[in-house]
Amino acid sequence: MTAERLLAAAATNTPLRRIEMSVAGRTHRAWLKLEMANPTGSVKYRTALGLLTGLQRRRPLSAGTTLIESTSGNLGVALAHLTARFGGRFIAVVDPKAPPMLVERMRGLGTELVRVKTPDRHGGYLLSRLERVETMLRADPELRWTDQYHSPDGPGVHRDVTAPELAHQTGGRIDALFAAVSTGGTLAGLGEGLSKLVADIGLYPVDVQGSIALGGTAHPHLLNGIGATRRSSLLTTRALHAPIHVPDVRAIALCRMLDRQTGIALGASSGAVVAAYLAAVADGGSWRCPVLISPDGGEHYRHTVYSDDWLEACGRLDAVRAVEDAAAADRITFTVTGDVCER
Repeated sequence: MTAERLLAAAATNTPLRRIEMSVAGRTHRAWLKLEMANPTGSVKYRTALGLLTGLQRRRPLSAGTTLIESTSGNLGVALAHLTARFGGRFIAVVDPKAPPMLVERMRGLGTELVRVKTPDRHGGYLLSRLERVETMLRADPELRWTDQYHSPDGPGVHRDVTAPELAHQTGGRIDALFAAVSTGGTLAGLGEGLSKLVADIGLYPVDVQGSIALGGTAHPHLLNGIGATRRSSLLTTRALHAPIHVPDVRAIALCRMLDRQTGIALGASSGAVVAAYLAAVADGGSWRCPVLISPDGGEHYRHTVYSDDWLEACGRLDAVRAVEDAAAADRITFTVTGDVCER
């Protein structure tokens, strides 16, 4: 299949599930947008479609095209999947924090893996990955960089596709959106699109403590797929509420609690989004149809976020259990019910 036909046919649509969160006997209702239902299991499938469509528009992609991208995992899997389908070649620059299952999926799709092992000046790996990409681009001008960090085509697909999908699914009732930030593309596109489609909406950026994607002080954290060791160049703050920074252990604890209580395993960044929503509710927030973007599911985190052995090796198992105990004392419980926002 040619790249042009593939991208034109690769439309996607993901479900909303109602989640009821009880805190000290008081129930708060929200809707989870489950991006794990995308063909490669994450919201980055949409981003990959946008990035590749932009490249195709500027210069056609073909079986002889070699793409390169820095990735924490999910975008790499999506790009590998789509590139393989039109016969191209994909190089993924990854680091030690990438979930092993995602790395193996990329490898199985024929990806050439380039690993960086040296942390950047903030203790993360993003800047080190980008430096490697830039070195490889200088060495081989034929490489084409999808550049999720600057390309307007990443936010563009969420503005043009995901935002109308959400507005339709909620009957235009959506009045708050909580989304995790790394490059910032998902929230940037959704914010731009939804602000034109619904009368009034609050946009709540969610980040992990230790990230500087939206400012703050950098320090290492355990989460993958959320946060960055550089400020987002795609996201402006003028239309956003103040960022909600979530401790990594709280995001992990809520993932594990929600899995035990509902059978739905979310990825680490989704746990951060749930934690941010609960923090906003505790601060007095109230909405008729709040939507929480769940970027991916928990299947790729069974050996990390959901593993006691991994948490113990990281020295954080006791901290996660302490958060779980405190949440139980606060009578925080989860119930996932219907699949649409009531109109």
